[in-house]
Amino acid sequence: MRLDHVGIAVSSIAESLPFYKNKLGLALAHEENVPSQNVRVVFLEAGESSIELLEPTGEGAVAKFLRERGPGLHHVAFATENLRAEMARLAQAGAPPLEKEPRHGSRGHEVCFLHPKHAKGTLVELVGHD
Repeated sequence: MRLDHVGIAVSSIAESLPFYKNKLGLALAHEENVPSQNVRVVFLEAGESSIELLEPTGEGAVAKFLRERGPGLHHVAFATENLRAEMARLAQAGAPPLEKEPRHGSRGHEVCFLHPKHAKGTLVELVGHD
């Protein structure tokens, strides 16, 4: 696996984006709404990985995160060549994904999440690059 992206929860992409583009010099790579997760996302190029800004568009995990913790690091995502096989391997190893089946994520990828308890407090996302 390799680092795919780091997800950062923000209240407003419009207010947050200038820092990443203008101050850090990161280029906007992708933007979309992900209705299944009630978020709008933008990805910024950051070397071989990227930064994902997540803004809630309705009630869901990101909205809850912002209410409880405020803006900041939401998750770390790793790319895998065979998401379903990785999900099965992790379940066998005692770290089962939150989902039994992959779900639709951004950029056309299937994704799943691992409970933060398995990574000592960090939400981990697996991104299928099948």
